[in-house]
Amino acid sequence: MLTRLAMTNETRDSLSYRDAGVDIEAGDRLVSAISPLAKATARAGVMGGIGGFGALFDLKASGWDDPILVSGTDGVGTKLMLAFETGQHHTVGIDLVAMCANDVLAQGAEPLFFLDYFATGALEGDIAEQVISGIAEGCKQAGCALIGGETAEMPGMYPPGHYDLAGFVVGAVERAELLPALDTMQAEDVLIGIASSGPHSNGYSLIRKIVTRCGLSYADTAPFANTSLGEALLTPTRLYSEAALPLIRGKLINGLAHITGGGLTENTPRMCPDTLVPRIDRDSWTPPAVFDWLQAEGNVETDEMHRTFNMGIGMVFTCAPKNVEQVLASLQAAGEMPVVIGDLVPA
Repeated sequence: MLTRLAMTNETRDSLSYRDAGVDIEAGDRLVSAISPLAKATARAGVMGGIGGFGALFDLKASGWDDPILVSGTDGVGTKLMLAFETGQHHTVGIDLVAMCANDVLAQGAEPLFFLDYFATGALEGDIAEQVISGIAEGCKQAGCALIGGETAEMPGMYPPGHYDLAGFVVGAVERAELLPALDTMQAEDVLIGIASSGPHSNGYSLIRKIVTRCGLSYADTAPFANTSLGEALLTPTRLYSEAALPLIRGKLINGLAHITGGGLTENTPRMCPDTLVPRIDRDSWTPPAVFDWLQAEGNVETDEMHRTFNMGIGMVFTCAPKNVEQVLASLQAAGEMPVVIGDLVPA
């Protein structure tokens, strides 16, 4: 028996990792391609470069005095399905960074560094490079550094052309600037909203169902925009660091809400103490046309729209009435068109 087994092994072809579906050389080429992208996001505090077993960041070199670290992780959800179906992969990386960076910003934290996880069955063409290029662009917009990540090639786990994404961000905030500042919030504090770029990265399971119901292709012209439906719905999530950080550091606001899954209905109360609730005037702004189209085509109830989508408001600030004019002026100086959308009232 042993002799026969040995003879059989001698006649078999020698297998390699590539034969099993993992191309190490392709992975090495990807690392070489994305290294300049990561380098372009460098900021004060970054130590070392891509390729180590761990990523290094020096808080002291970034000038922090009494920092609290704030971390966050997220993905892009089923918006990825649109990237697969349209072949457009260059914007979902921006979404990935935004979903993470805007969350830590809501705690008052400046996003410092970002790591990504890209998993696929097999590295195909330049898809991974397009995705990571978008991640680097998102990091630039957030003001954070792309200092590491993982590219996992797992044959059999994903269909051809498909992949999954996850992101991880670490930010810092001076202890005295941590948000929400619950002890300073009072009834009649004002809610100020700034615009989203569309659905951002939430509600796409419903969006895809509506697209299927109305019989449109993602290559068709969008009924609400002068571009293809796929391109319109892949508009990336906005990043709000530039608008929010001056207000945080100036202590002009006492709360921030990133409007993600759950919409204004569920996210705005997350920044409030138990004694106060937000009172939002839905007539104070005009939602972008994409939401009118989604509501009409899906016959979606208004409350359901506000509980699923951001409805055109990507971030909400709360501040004392005395600070309203300064907050509005600061946001306008950052290129925003802020709108007073409500106030806080006793619970």
